[in-house]
Amino acid sequence: MNARTTLVKWLGTLDAERLTALLEERDLPLAAEYREITTLRDLAEHLLTDASVCHGLMAGTAGELELLASVAALALERHGPVAGDEAEDGPRYPWQQRRPVVAVEPADRLVPERDVLAWFEPGEERLRAEHTLARLRERALLLPSAEGKLALPPLLHVRAAGFDGYGRTADRLLTYAYNAPEIKRIAANLFGEGAARTRDQAQELITALLADPARVRALVAEAPARVRELLDHLVPGPPQLRTHCFVSRYGAQYASPDSKYLFREGGSGDEGTDWLAERGLLVPVGPDLVELPYEIARALRDGGAAPRPRLEPEPFTATAPLPPGWEGEGGTAAAAAAWRAELTLRALAAEPVAIRKSGGIAVRDTRRLAKAAGADEADTRLWLDLAVNAGLAAPVAASMTVEPAPAPHGRHGSKSPKPSARLLPSDRYDAWAAAPAAGKLLPLLAAWAVVPAVLGHWPDPDETPVALISPQDQDAVTLRTGILRALAVLPDGHGLTGNARGYSELLSLAAWFQPALRGHVTADGTGELTGLDGVLDRMAATLTEAALLGVVAHGALTPLGRALCRLLDAGAAHHYPAVPGAGADPAARGCEGLGEDLAHRPALARAVTILREALYATLPEPSGTARFQSDLTATVTGAPAPALADLLSAVGDIESEGHAVVWRITATSVRRALDSGWGAEELLDRLEAASERNTPLPQPLAYTIKDTARTHGRLKVVRSACCIRSDDPGLIAEVAQARGLAGLRLRRIAPTVLISTAPPEQTLAVLRAAGYAPTQEAETGTTVLDRAPTDRAPNPVPTLDQAHAGHSERTGGAPASARLMAATLTADG
Repeated sequence: MNARTTLVKWLGTLDAERLTALLEERDLPLAAEYREITTLRDLAEHLLTDASVCHGLMAGTAGELELLASVAALALERHGPVAGDEAEDGPRYPWQQRRPVVAVEPADRLVPERDVLAWFEPGEERLRAEHTLARLRERALLLPSAEGKLALPPLLHVRAAGFDGYGRTADRLLTYAYNAPEIKRIAANLFGEGAARTRDQAQELITALLADPARVRALVAEAPARVRELLDHLVPGPPQLRTHCFVSRYGAQYASPDSKYLFREGGSGDEGTDWLAERGLLVPVGPDLVELPYEIARALRDGGAAPRPRLEPEPFTATAPLPPGWEGEGGTAAAAAAWRAELTLRALAAEPVAIRKSGGIAVRDTRRLAKAAGADEADTRLWLDLAVNAGLAAPVAASMTVEPAPAPHGRHGSKSPKPSARLLPSDRYDAWAAAPAAGKLLPLLAAWAVVPAVLGHWPDPDETPVALISPQDQDAVTLRTGILRALAVLPDGHGLTGNARGYSELLSLAAWFQPALRGHVTADGTGELTGLDGVLDRMAATLTEAALLGVVAHGALTPLGRALCRLLDAGAAHHYPAVPGAGADPAARGCEGLGEDLAHRPALARAVTILREALYATLPEPSGTARFQSDLTATVTGAPAPALADLLSAVGDIESEGHAVVWRITATSVRRALDSGWGAEELLDRLEAASERNTPLPQPLAYTIKDTARTHGRLKVVRSACCIRSDDPGLIAEVAQARGLAGLRLRRIAPTVLISTAPPEQTLAVLRAAGYAPTQEAETGTTVLDRAPTDRAPNPVPTLDQAHAGHSERTGGAPASARLMAATLTADG
């Protein structure tokens, strides 16, 4: 039975949850492009393609890749190289005719599972290998086969030689490197002049000799010492070498993957490479690049040593003991993050900000929000970007339609939004603002996990960082996931050191857990690993963000970090711009209120529930009481409950934060509360009810509120264009003569009435700046309260299924998400 048929049968045994996980790992339906997949047979054919297998390989660890490569090498040893397949030879020009590619049938190249398990010591090591093999079967990287046999996808057989450090076969290399004269020259060197009359005869003689291990070993035994020295490096792999033995037939400037090569006149100057090249033991594959054929390395290798694939990463050595209470510091950071984000969004709700024509938020507006939140500008930008990605704020035009208005994040030429676009809280903000700290931090953490950007890293030093960036770093989630997984294997009680050695080890282990990062890792002249493409700067910024959110403390993962790792392992990032968990009820606990979005995805629902419970375990219950003192301060230990925070922020100003939040209450802040509609008696009652241990309010505080209320509203600003009135003629006379109010150009038209040339809002502001306490009055005589704007934007974050809907047209009308495709296929099966 062939591999496709057995794979179809196996796929038919999967339930919808397991099939969905497989499809999401292989990036379906998007990865199918224009091909429609409607049956299990269609799916099996796609899963066997090279592109799909590559998706699966990049979702595993380096240990899994090493094990698969070792199994492929065993299949290569038992069955020989794949014959006639050109896939590994690189691209061909489209106008050139290609020979048909010979299909690889995995069922013809099985290897015994017991031979693979024999590489591992009995006990824990072998159990780990069995678990890894089972995991690879679950991900269809080991195909269904007869019991006790292992079957690999075709790609792994084609690439087996390269995995094990081998070159390509001699026949293939000779065919693509040389024309007839060079083939005959090699045959003459090996067998004497006139040994072959045609190219085909010469190549058959050469390949027959190289395919015989005994003849190869005998040939090498007669070689100069320099030849054996070169072979010592080439035989274990990699099989390629830089040399000057050859030149392109048409000159170096015309060299291509299909170039033919000539022996360099006079040789390369190196005895060893010239000797090997003259006998077909080194074959040109590029300008000044040669390759050792598979048969040579196979004949000269010591076949007695069993492979030793490493299924666990190298342990960290750059570690330091964690201080006592380190987890508590992570909890403190998480609580501070929730509080700062709340203050930032509260300031945004009070005064929405405009979005620049060039994208992003103006620096002055970010500074205003940062001042209101008591945070620095970089952190404020992070809260705003996370809020937008979590659906708590959104860019909105005057027509209340969402406008995409991202900043370029270090690149020029982004599309400009409409001038009227503003950033507003979304319709989810009010429920979020009333939730406990754990409910507030859940959507922000979930958004941070999946957003494709290192938000704290600005790549262009010539541009000023701005908030509201366009996520465009496709490696950001891979890097973040690798970092969290690497930190999860630190020894208990130890954290990573923050020096160069620690960063080098972290990058190495992150690449072990996320092999796609290997392209960003290199070694310096001393052999120490380092990074490419700014990856070390992005890693440092990721760790800074993680520490700010309470995910990492002292270089170690907190319980929040481990829960966030579970969310990423469950495939949360597959759904961006949807954010699993961001739409959950912020006031709910456990598995309640997760929403319809997660009802059909049990693995994601479990991961979100674990993250939610970790937040509630980490963050203390908010405090509902405050300690009022005679110096007119109110102190709340820990995080204040939303209602208490609203009350104290209405009547006071935050003076300091940390383990406790301190508000300062002044006559000015009390006037602000009275302006917004609070009554003096109501304020006193509410503050006394919030007093710790029912302690009476200090006399100076009660006096300040009553005295401010006594003078509040004595002066009236009439809403016209514009009148000021008061029942106190003396006060009107005083205001009319005040030098600081000259800009209003006041004129007394009655003993108790003044008119101003300024509009009501400006008149109110100038009077208050001069120390007066006016209120605004409508034409009907009723007081107009100063209230924060209540405009709300539609939630911009799509559901999980909606996030995939945009791909349905490009996939030929296929189901819009892996979940819907899985449901269709299981029903069909």
